[in-house]
Amino acid sequence: MPYSLERLTFHDGKEGVDPSEVVSLYEFAYWARSRRVEEVARMLQNTSMVFSVRDGGALVAFARALTDFCFRASIWDFVVRPEYQGIGLGRRFMEYILGHPVIGRIPVVVMYMPEYRDFLAKFGFEERDGLMVLLRRPIEFS
Repeated sequence: MPYSLERLTFHDGKEGVDPSEVVSLYEFAYWARSRRVEEVARMLQNTSMVFSVRDGGALVAFARALTDFCFRASIWDFVVRPEYQGIGLGRRFMEYILGHPVIGRIPVVVMYMPEYRDFLAKFGFEERDGLMVLLRRPIEFS
């Protein structure tokens, strides 16, 4: 069955995100395969913001943000199920996250995912010391 962006729903919030389904999605990410349900439950509880995409009831994409809600945010664990890659979901999901009313007004957003360098550059991220940084306005030092 072909996958379609029209069927997908985008969500922000921890409500309804089951740690076991996140662990199942992490099977597709080499950097997260060893995470256990108990650890992911604690992670979700202590994470500032959670973003997800569902196809019906199935979790097909996930990311989270740590932020002070004012100056800085870091996006972590951006993952899309392989069968949903190549249809524009990653792009739409990143647009959803970066355009979120909270994340959208934060001037400095970072991701440490060098393997996504080319993908992130499409959104204005630049590589700086191994981090991908989106500077929406210059940093002022005092």
